Amino acid sequence: MINRKFINTVLAKRSTRSGLCQSATRTSRWLAVAIAILLANNSYADTSQTNVAVPAKTSACYLDGLDEQLQCGKITVLENPQLPDGKQIDIHFAILPAIKNTHPNEALLAIAGGPGQSAIENAAFFNRMLTKVRQQRDILLIDQRGTGKSNILSCDDDTTELLSMNDDDLDIIAMTEKCLGQIDADVSQYGSNTALTDFEAVREYLDYQKLHLYGISYGTRMAQLYMRHYPEALLTVTLDGVVPMQQSVVAIGDSIERGLNVLWRDCISTPACQQQFPDLADEYNKVDQLLATAPISQQVRDPQTDELSEFLLTRGKFSGAIRMAMYMANIRALIPHAIHQAAQGNYQPILGIYTLTADSTGIAMGMHASVVCGEDIHRITDQMRKDAKESYISGNMLDGLEKTCQAWPIPQVDDNFSEPILSDIPTLLLSGELDPATPPNWGAMAQEKLTKSKHFIAPYATHGVAGQSCGNDLVAQLVDQGSVKDINGECLQKDVRRSFYLNANTVEALPVIDTPTDIETTAPANTAVDKE
Repeated sequence: MINRKFINTVLAKRSTRSGLCQSATRTSRWLAVAIAILLANNSYADTSQTNVAVPAKTSACYLDGLDEQLQCGKITVLENPQLPDGKQIDIHFAILPAIKNTHPNEALLAIAGGPGQSAIENAAFFNRMLTKVRQQRDILLIDQRGTGKSNILSCDDDTTELLSMNDDDLDIIAMTEKCLGQIDADVSQYGSNTALTDFEAVREYLDYQKLHLYGISYGTRMAQLYMRHYPEALLTVTLDGVVPMQQSVVAIGDSIERGLNVLWRDCISTPACQQQFPDLADEYNKVDQLLATAPISQQVRDPQTDELSEFLLTRGKFSGAIRMAMYMANIRALIPHAIHQAAQGNYQPILGIYTLTADSTGIAMGMHASVVCGEDIHRITDQMRKDAKESYISGNMLDGLEKTCQAWPIPQVDDNFSEPILSDIPTLLLSGELDPATPPNWGAMAQEKLTKSKHFIAPYATHGVAGQSCGNDLVAQLVDQGSVKDINGECLQKDVRRSFYLNANTVEALPVIDTPTDIETTAPANTAVDKE
C-alpha cells in the first residue's frame, strides 16, 4: 500500500517508467503509501444469416516494457450508475494472451495497488511475475476508473521543484481544493465498490466465464470485494500484501514504525552491518531530531539531470525516503549506509534514495483521495489518532490525510463495507515479514472467515511477495490446481534479501541467521495457516 503523505509528494511530476510499488510507474504522486492483451475473439455473425462483421472487441497495441504486439480495448460505462442519462467514461483493459490457451473461458485478473496505480502501466511487472500462469491462461489487466487511461484523476504541478520544495510550508487544504477544481469528474463515483462493477462488466464483455484473481496491496481490497459481490465469477484468489477489509489503510503508520524496527533488527543480526553501523537507530533519531529543528539546504548535482540544484532536506523528505526505500529489497540495502552518512553530515546518499523513490509510485492522486476519504478516514478512532501523534511518521501522515479529506467531499461507505469476507473460494494469502506497509498480522485478519485458505509469511520479503520470491510459483500452483490443499510454502525459506551496503562501493555477504522472535507476527515465518 503506497499511501504516500500528500505534502511530501504532490508537487512533482517526471517522465513515466514501469515498476511496481512497488506496484509502480511514475506519474504525479498524491498522499504520502498487468499487461496487455489477449488476441481477442474477432467474432463475426453467422455468415449463413449475414455478412456484416461484428466490431472487434480489441485492437493491436504495444505496452511499455514488452516487445510483443498485444491487444487492448475499452468499454464505456456511466460515471454514476444511478444516472442513466449522465456522463460516460471509458474503462480501458489489456490482455496478455496465454502461450497455449488450454482454458479459453478463464483469465487471471491482476489488480494493481495504490490506491491509484495503473495495472496496464505495470504490464511488464505482471508479465514477469505471472509468466507460469500465462502458459495456459490469459492475463487480464484493467485500469481502474480514475487511474491510467480510465479517466485518470490527477493534478499536475507547474512550478515547484521536487528537490528544493519545503513540504513543511505547503497548504494541503488549499492544494487539495485546487486539484479538485482542475478535475472534470464526479469524484464521489471513484470508490472501490463502483469500480468493481466496471471489472465485472469487462469480464462479461470479454466472455470470460470465470476469473482467477491476483491482487497486490490495495488491489487485495478490490479482490476481496469481488469475492463478496461476485463469488460466482471466481475460481481462485491470491491476496499479496494484504489489506483486510477490517483495516483502514490510514493505519499504515504503525506498519511503517514496525518496518523500521525490523530494519534495525536485521542490521544488528548481520555481523558486518552491526560492526559498520553499531548505532543505526540512534543515528536515525539524531538526523530526525536535527531536521525537526530546521531543514538543511545544500547545493547538489541532481542525480537525474546532473544540473546544479538546491536540495532542501526536510524531516518529511528524510522519513519519506527511508519509508519508500523499505518497500524495495535492493534499495532497502542502502538504508544503513545512507543514515550513517547523514548522521556524519553527508546527505548525498539520502539524496540518491530520495530521488530513486520519490517518483516511483505512479499514484493518481484524485482517485487515491476518493478511495481513502470515502472508505478509510472515518474509521480512525480517537485512540488511533492519539497513538499516531506519538510518532512523527504516523502523525504527519494522518494529519496530511485528514486535511486532504477535509477538502475532498466524499460520502463515507456503509458500515458493512469493513466486515470480514466470508468465502469458501480457494484463497492464498502472502505476507512479507519485512513489509513496511501491510504486515503479516493484516493477512491473518483477512483470513478470519476464509474457510479454504492458506496464509504464508515470507521471512525475507518486503511488499509484494510474489514479485521477489517463489510466491509466483505458489500463485501458479493455486491457479492450476484450484485448491490450496497441496500448496507448500517451504520455498519461501530461501533468503532473497540484498546484502547491506557497508559503504558506497562495498557489499558484504549475508550470513545465515535465525529468524528472530521479538517481532510480532501472526504465524511463524515460512509457515502456512491452513484453513482447508
